[in-house]
Amino acid sequence: MGGYFDNNIVIDILKEIGNIGAGNAATALAKMLNKRIDMNVPKVNVLDISDVPALIGGPETLVTGVYFKIEGDLDGSIMFVLDINSSQTLVKLLTSGYQNNKDNEIDDFTKSVLQEIGNILSGSYISSLSSLTGLNIKISIPSIAIDMAGAILSVPAIQFGQISDKILIIETEFIEGSDNVKGFFFLVPDYDSYDILLKSLGVSDYEGK
Repeated sequence: MGGYFDNNIVIDILKEIGNIGAGNAATALAKMLNKRIDMNVPKVNVLDISDVPALIGGPETLVTGVYFKIEGDLDGSIMFVLDINSSQTLVKLLTSGYQNNKDNEIDDFTKSVLQEIGNILSGSYISSLSSLTGLNIKISIPSIAIDMAGAILSVPAIQFGQISDKILIIETEFIEGSDNVKGFFFLVPDYDSYDILLKSLGVSDYEGK
């Protein structure tokens, strides 16, 4: 089933949400760091769920996943995924140079910083979505996991698989000086909430449902 993503109007609207959300996230990150943050134009992709791990480097690539439940007018989840190098770079930027000495490992301090960063960046996306839709959307306290991409991404894959065999991914790259951080956002509404989301955006008659 191609589902909702058979409709180009739906894709265009969700891409615009991704663009606005990424811009707000870059602004929030700049305020956190008190530095100028540049941002490449976000890449918004619709992929088969089975192809998602390859985008992040392969199913065995070690990544950080920050996961939130969505509550309010929409139910579902949001996930922010970074590879280990981007995770450590982001923490180094925020803490004015803190560096975990162990390659490919994330210590407890780094985890706590990444949770807070994920909270603020994901909050920026949800705020953009709320403003555009007029819906009241809240996110839960974040949980964080360090694991292979295949395992981390199984969560949104299982949830979104109930709606479509494709998923929308927002790939965002933040740049500060010579450092760059690449992250991936996944917004996963549940089945009923997807209808609510599309209708709030003025898409009430679409094929593929």
